Amino acid sequence: MGVHPGTLEASTEASAATGRIASIDALRGLVMVLMLLDHLRETWFLHVPVADPVDARTALPALFLARLAVSLCAPVFIVLTGVAAYLFGTRHTLAETRAYLVKRGLVLMAFEVFYLSKLYWGVASPTLWLQVIWCIGVCMIVLAALIGLPRRVLVAVGLVIVCGHNLLDPIRLLPDQPLFPVWALLHQRDVIALPLGLVAKTTYPVLPWIGVIVLGYAVGPWFLPGVATRTRERRFAALG
Repeated sequence: MGVHPGTLEASTEASAATGRIASIDALRGLVMVLMLLDHLRETWFLHVPVADPVDARTALPALFLARLAVSLCAPVFIVLTGVAAYLFGTRHTLAETRAYLVKRGLVLMAFEVFYLSKLYWGVASPTLWLQVIWCIGVCMIVLAALIGLPRRVLVAVGLVIVCGHNLLDPIRLLPDQPLFPVWALLHQRDVIALPLGLVAKTTYPVLPWIGVIVLGYAVGPWFLPGVATRTRERRFAALG
């Protein structure tokens, strides 16, 4: 089913008036609805024993499809963070863009550790849940260090990480090994013992997501005003 031309014109006018890109906002809105669906799923099935909601052999069909749909959330949020960083950089200097990314990244990391983690603390020991908000914050800081590189280099780095990070899966470090905390933060989902009886759970190891945010930044030029909508659509269709 096509979109009425008047709708496209109204969307374009609104984007021009506000300085925002309607398609990006619409995609963010869709992902937020999917996140709401996931939170409802967690509430409804809180006391239902489910081994793995994405195991089609054991999960209820509705539960499986709901969990599969929300798998889009983190990738979309992080890739759009990269796109937004590029668009921000078109109106600011490189130094200003880097400072913006670092400050926002630190705020997100602090918000995850000092506020959101407390909402999930277990009975046995307080746990710092390093989840998607933490991950986005770290990715923003890493992106700040990389955005001075040529675009071709960024594309190569992003593709190598996204397409190749699973080759690192056989590397498993133990808690008593020196680089275990770093590796757990980067790639190995695990539990890190901290002082004062705290533990940190690396729910979202950041390495693959660094590749995602870098690729988001690399496709940022596709959203510039000089790029026709149909050209952008063809590029994304080919990339997909």
